[in-house]
Amino acid sequence: MNSARRGPVGKSGKRPSSHAKGPAGKGRAAKGSAPKGKNAAKNGTTGSGTKKAAGKSGTGKNARNSQVVFDLPPAPRTEPFRLGFVAGATPGKWVSIWRERYPEIELELIPLDAANTRTALLAGDIDIAISREPFSHDDLHVIALYDEVVGAVVSIDSALESVAEITLDDLAGEVIIVPRDDAAHFGPIEGTVEPRFDAPATTEDAIETVASGVGVVIVPMSIARAHKRKDVTFRPIVGAEPTHVGLAWDRANDSAEVQAFIGIVRGRTAQSSRD
Repeated sequence: MNSARRGPVGKSGKRPSSHAKGPAGKGRAAKGSAPKGKNAAKNGTTGSGTKKAAGKSGTGKNARNSQVVFDLPPAPRTEPFRLGFVAGATPGKWVSIWRERYPEIELELIPLDAANTRTALLAGDIDIAISREPFSHDDLHVIALYDEVVGAVVSIDSALESVAEITLDDLAGEVIIVPRDDAAHFGPIEGTVEPRFDAPATTEDAIETVASGVGVVIVPMSIARAHKRKDVTFRPIVGAEPTHVGLAWDRANDSAEVQAFIGIVRGRTAQSSRD
C-alpha cells in the first residue's frame, strides 16, 4: 500500500467516499438491457474516486453505464442470496433492510478473503461482495463505498500508547509484524525492523503477538475493532493512505437480486420508483 500522506480524519474511523450518490435514470429498463442517456446509474467508481478509462477493470464509462434494476422478479428464488464480506466490514444495516424488505429471500453472509473476491464472484460462490482493495476488477463491476483509517495496533505497555495518534517517524525502531492475511498492504516503513520470526498466519495471531509486548501491526481501524482486546490499543497514523472498501459483483450477473441489494446500499427506499 502506498504510504502517501493525507490529512487527519474524524473519530468515526471512516472517510466518506468522494462519490456522490446520483439519482437513477428515468424510465424502467427491461432486464438485461443497457441503459441510455445521461441518467444511467453510476456504479463503476473506484475506491480512490478517480475516473478511469473503460477496460477490463470494471471501472470507467462502461461500469458507470451498467443497468440498475431495483425490482425483484415475481418468481421465488430457491437458493439464498449470498453476500461475501471481508473482516472488519459492517454490512449489518443493509442486511437488516434486505431481510425486512425481502423476507421471502434468504440472505446468507459468507466471510471472504479480499484476495479471493474475483474468484469467488466469477465461480458463483457468492452473488455480491463487500471487499477491501486491492483486488482484481477484471470482469467485475465495483462501486466505492467508503475509506478506512489506517493505524497501528500497539501494546498498552508501549510508549506509542501514550499519544492519541502517531506518525511514520514514531515507528522508527519498531518491529512491524505483517500477517499473511494482511489487510493494510502498507509497504516498507523506513527505520523499522523486520521480525526474526515467520509471519503469523492471521491478523488475530499477529495482534496476540503484539499483546505479548513484541512489535506492532498496521491495520485498518475496522480490523482493530474486530480484534479488540484489553492488552492492546489502536493509534491512527497521521497522513497514512486509507484502505478502500467497495461493493463488487460479476459483470455477467446483473440479476434482479443483485441490483436490489445495490439499491439498498445506495439508499433507495421500498417506495422508490424509477418512473
